[in-house]
Order: sequence, then structure tokens, then C-alpha cells
Amino acid sequence: MTASPAPRVAGARAWLIWTVGVAAYVLAITNRTSLAAVGVDAAERFQADAATLSLFAVVQLAMYGGMQIPVGVLLDRYGARPIMTAGMILMAAGQLTMALSPSVGVAILARVLLGAGDAAVFPGVLRLIALWFPAQRAPLMVQLTGIVGQGGQLLALVPLAAFLHATSWSIAFGSIAGLGVLFAVLVFALIRNRPAALAADVSVNTDTGAIRVVTSSVDTGVGIRAAWAHPGTRLAFWSHFTTPFAGSAFILLWGMPFLTAGEGLSRTAAGAVISTYVIVGMALGPVMGELSRRVPHLRSRVLVLPAIAVQLIAWVAVIVWPGAAPHWLLYGLAIALAMGGPASMIAFDHARTHNPAHRLSTATGLTNAGGFLAALIAVFAIGMALDLQGAGTPATYSMDAFRLAFLTQIPLWVIGAVFIVIERSRTRAHIGWTKPPRRR
Repeated sequence: MTASPAPRVAGARAWLIWTVGVAAYVLAITNRTSLAAVGVDAAERFQADAATLSLFAVVQLAMYGGMQIPVGVLLDRYGARPIMTAGMILMAAGQLTMALSPSVGVAILARVLLGAGDAAVFPGVLRLIALWFPAQRAPLMVQLTGIVGQGGQLLALVPLAAFLHATSWSIAFGSIAGLGVLFAVLVFALIRNRPAALAADVSVNTDTGAIRVVTSSVDTGVGIRAAWAHPGTRLAFWSHFTTPFAGSAFILLWGMPFLTAGEGLSRTAAGAVISTYVIVGMALGPVMGELSRRVPHLRSRVLVLPAIAVQLIAWVAVIVWPGAAPHWLLYGLAIALAMGGPASMIAFDHARTHNPAHRLSTATGLTNAGGFLAALIAVFAIGMALDLQGAGTPATYSMDAFRLAFLTQIPLWVIGAVFIVIERSRTRAHIGWTKPPRRR
């Protein structure tokens, strides 16, 4: 195929579109973590035990993960603009339902809507990056998107909780719904699927001028099987499965109750610990992105697996500490967990590197689903462990019960790390970096 002159895909228009997209992602993160700082309030409002409270997060994560492949199909067929707009509308509907929900059942429906809408935003921004920016900038742009997006966690942790306590549940969640409608309008008005000079969704390598069509055969089922058949996709899946789930469980639901009702911190002190998690994660993003670019052949060994090990060691230290953990150790835990988010973005480098352009959305969806599958397992397992210990309500939360409940994360780390090692070896053999093991 003869490549036409490469259009200018990283000009001011590209940055404007990315800015609007990433602002929508910030709001999506705020929506996703909106129960993080008000988990105790939610438990009291709905008279919910730990398992029921965790169900709010589980159904949201399950919907998010389950929608990744359908969202990939829709993105391939219609582009980022309409799908992201629909996602913002769904999230607004979910938060409005949450604001008015009189019962647990209605609140769960609200989280379903929220998860479905959230699922459209991050993959949509990734697609915009592929279309509007040169290929060599992709790792940095993905990390930058993750960094800015995590600011939404800060908005959910402190301002939302303060606003809720100053007003009411309905006003706080209704206000977030209003922001969702506003951003739906902004996304539809300002985002464009691709540069006007392109007749189809393509990405352009400005070093070579090569043009690649960004599409997918996922709707025939071939794309899913072909993507999963490549060990690089499986390496991406297990990398995203294993690195961020502990931080997700902490930030989405159980961090604030653990720090306040378990460790005895004030809400302000607990907010400072969780804010440290967010800020450190944002700071580590560029570092991880640059290291991933510099050592693509060592990403798993020097970045992903060490991030998993540090999280495991930090949690074990908190769990075995006699009595209440000192503040420095809790901050150390927050820093360790913060490594998981930037490390998880490396999974998308694997997916992009080891899959052709026609499987871009498919491989991204499979990879993204891994992290949220692990997160929903972790969130629900922690809630079930609390209930089994008779510590399932705010009145019965205890430090010992929380510590035992957090032990349920260890099998997920172990399983994920084992599969990362296995798929890393298979990927290196597949691309010719090492010889495949001899079969006997």
C-alpha cells in the first residue's frame, strides 16, 4: 500500500481533543471512586453490611470489565466521539439514580449504569491517542492520560465527602450527575474521531510516514481469538490483572473504612494517606512511562514484578504489625500501592506492541478487563471476609478483622505473578528473543 503524506496529527487540534477527552476521564474516575470517601455514609444510608456494600463496587467493576469487548466493537464501528458521549450520559444517569435511590436494589442499578458508562471513556481516549498522535508518543501519552485522570480520585476523596456532609446525599450525587451532562455536551461538541485529512481511522508514524488503519475484526469473533492467542496479549492481561487491584480495592471502597474504623485515624488523617496514594501514583507515571520506553525487553522483570512485590511486602508489614500501624507505615503502604497504577499502564504497551492495528481495540479491551476482574474479586473477597468475622457493619468494624480480610489479596498476587512469568517467557520465545523450551 502506498502511503500518502502524513497529516499533522499532533497539532493544536489534537491537543485540544486530548484535553477534552482526558477531562472527561477525570470525571469518570471521580464517578468511579465516588463511594470511596463516603462508604460509611452509604452503609448507614442503606443499612448495608460489608458484603452488600462491596456489592456496589463489584457490580460496577463487573459491568466495566464486561463492557470492554463490546465497547471495543462500538469504538471500531462508530469512533470515540459518539461512544464517549454515550458513556458520559450513562454515568450521569447512574449518579442521578444514586442520588434518588431509596433502596439497595436501586443503588445497585445506579452502579451498573455507572460502570457501563465508565467503560467507554478510557478506551475512547486511548483510541484518540492512536489516531491523533504519532505512534512513538503513545507510551508517554497513555501514562500522561493516566496521571491526569487520577486527579479524579482526589476530587472524590475530599471535596465530594465535604460537599456531602455540608449538604445531603441527593444534592452531592445529583451535582455529579449534572457535571456528567455538561461533559457529554463538551465531548460531542469538541471531539472528532480522526483528523479531517484522513478518510479512515488510522494512526501515523511520523518517522516513517507509514499509515495503519485502526479497526478490528472483533465483531466476527476472529479478533478476540487471535488477540488472546498471542502470548503478548496474555502477558498484558495478567500484568493488568495483578498490578492495580490492591490499589483499586483500597481507593474504591475499603481504604477509608480501614484507616478510620480500623486503624483509628481521623477522617482528615485518612484522607491525607489516601491523597498520598493518588499523588505518588501521578508522580510515578512519567517515570514508569520513560522506563517502559527505554527497556521494552525488560518491562515485566524490572517494572511490573517489582511493583507487585513491593505491594505484597507493604501489606504484609501492615497486617503483622502489633497494634495500630504507625503513620509512617500507612504512608509507606499508600506509596507501595501507588506503584500499581503506573505499572498497570505498561500492560497497554504490551498489548499495543504485540498486536497489529486491526486488533487494537480488541487487545486493549482484553487487557483492561483483566485489572477490573481482579479488582472486583478483591473488593468482594474483603467484604465477605469481614462478614464471616462478624465485622460487616460500621459499628462492628475492627482493626484485626480488616487485617485478616486484606489477606485475601495474596492469592491474586501469587496467581498473577506466576502467569506473568509464564507468558513473558512465551512472548519472548514467540518474537524470537529466546529459544522456546525443549519439549520432552
